[in-house]
Amino acid sequence: MLNALPRISRRRALLGSVAALVVSGLLTWWLLPIGESAPRGKITFSTGVTTGVYQRYGELLDKEVARDLPDVGMELRTSEGSRQNLARLVNGQADFTIATADAVAQYRQDGLPGMNRLRACARLYDDYVQLVVPKRSKVRSAADLRNKRVAVGQDGSGVRLISNRLLKAAGLDPELDITPVSIGIDTMPGRLKKGTIDAFFWSGGLPTTAVRNLSERFDIRLVPLGDLVDELHAEAGPARHYRSAVMPADAYPQAQNGEAVSTVAVANLLVTTDAADARLTEGLTRTVIGSRDSIGREVHAAQLVDLRTAIYTDPLELHEGAQRYYRSVKP
Repeated sequence: MLNALPRISRRRALLGSVAALVVSGLLTWWLLPIGESAPRGKITFSTGVTTGVYQRYGELLDKEVARDLPDVGMELRTSEGSRQNLARLVNGQADFTIATADAVAQYRQDGLPGMNRLRACARLYDDYVQLVVPKRSKVRSAADLRNKRVAVGQDGSGVRLISNRLLKAAGLDPELDITPVSIGIDTMPGRLKKGTIDAFFWSGGLPTTAVRNLSERFDIRLVPLGDLVDELHAEAGPARHYRSAVMPADAYPQAQNGEAVSTVAVANLLVTTDAADARLTEGLTRTVIGSRDSIGREVHAAQLVDLRTAIYTDPLELHEGAQRYYRSVKP
């Protein structure tokens, strides 16, 4: 009887190992089309400023890729934002990136190099435009920014693009009626706290860590922008990608005093080019959709990534590899 126990234990261990191998085999079969090997190689992912949502999303996605696509190495490169990200794609300095739909539309409207090579993998989450001022500020609308020192984002950012449009919609010239300050979210909060700027525009997922941290150590207020949507839409073109939105009361509890704030939102797209490998693009798209919950625990905006809406990537068509993924999971 005593000698039987080790044999039973060994048998259970063997059965457990076989079961694990079967599960592993099934997982590999699920991840890869029959007859295809796992994608391999190195990719560069262009993100955003160091304290922005793009960068944090990229860091978390890198970990998911390491798990799901072990033969693929991903290098992250910080950037000024959407417009620089798109330029990096078409000149070969990046393989994948995130960019706002309006920035993509503007890039194409301007006829910039490589515009017809851009492809989408997924619609991710929406960016919410945030106009931040000290709580004691007299600024109650974008029109009140006249003669103020306003941080409008870096030259290569989507923030700069949308802040200029919002200022024009409010009846202001972005170059003459304010003092524009070309900085990013990595330095905006510190400059506002020191008083060297009077306000800043930011466009990002909710909540943006840099804005939340500022609200917890300095009294700030969010200025409503929702009244400018109709004026934006009258501009047509890339501005059609903006929509009315509401920042919920709990986005920045210390700043909002339990009140929601109307604003403008725009979709973020996961973007590549037609030169990207189809197997790799399919695998990366699968990882992006499958990691929604794990990434969303730290980047709350990522909780909005959804298989049902991911295919709506206007103004870009889906990359062949992304199409393959969506067809594979279609009911």
